[in-house]
Amino acid sequence: MPKRPTPLRYKRIAFVASDTPEAQRAWRRLVRRYGDAEPEAADVIVALGGDGLMLATLQRFMNSGKPIYGMHRGTIGFLMNEFHEQHLAERLAAARVTVIHPLLMRARDRSGRVHRHRAINEVSLYRQSHQAARLRILIDGNERLAELVADGILLATPAGSTAYNLSVQGPIIPIGAPLLALTPISPFRPRRWRGALLPDRARVTIEVLEADKRPVAAVADHNEVRSVRSVDIAMDHNVSMHMLFDPSHSLDERILREQFGY
Repeated sequence: MPKRPTPLRYKRIAFVASDTPEAQRAWRRLVRRYGDAEPEAADVIVALGGDGLMLATLQRFMNSGKPIYGMHRGTIGFLMNEFHEQHLAERLAAARVTVIHPLLMRARDRSGRVHRHRAINEVSLYRQSHQAARLRILIDGNERLAELVADGILLATPAGSTAYNLSVQGPIIPIGAPLLALTPISPFRPRRWRGALLPDRARVTIEVLEADKRPVAAVADHNEVRSVRSVDIAMDHNVSMHMLFDPSHSLDERILREQFGY
């Protein structure tokens, strides 16, 4: 009996690309071959670039419900599949879905204004001056650290645990684990504190001590708020983003490989 062909689930493809020459060349070739639907009418979004472009695409289409499939045409491609021009429809049909949720940051600045931004990878707090930041940390309203003296601190999702979080010696989290990584950046006191793994339902509040003398900025991926007084962070489980990965190149597999150094 003849084998049935793989069903083509995603017929209308919308392409987005970074501004690099490599990504733009790939975009032109793929559009000629597969067409280019308007994002609102597309079944799937295909992003061409690096991880920065993927994060921007996830932010742009966060509330659309559109699955997003990335192909690497940039510098860092941890969140991207390998680039191949051929058989794209078949690859999309065979791709596996990874569901991720963003962090929601509410940052209150010195004027009392509250800024809301979402982050795919992490929310970070950094010192704005030559002086170290002094931070008080509360989890679900309970004080857990009365004072952290450091360059800053970040809260990372599983998807973001291999990004900046890993660079500051934070733990790698499997993509399906219901956890968040709270990781200090160059801690001075307490010297031995290396962070904490938290349930992904936890609400993290970071208060800036001596905020006028030691100003601190808060950053949700690429959205920055200067001179914050306090920051509340929690995972937004009401927002679900569907990332598509080739079966041989899944995000789970890449996170596992990172833990073994390859």
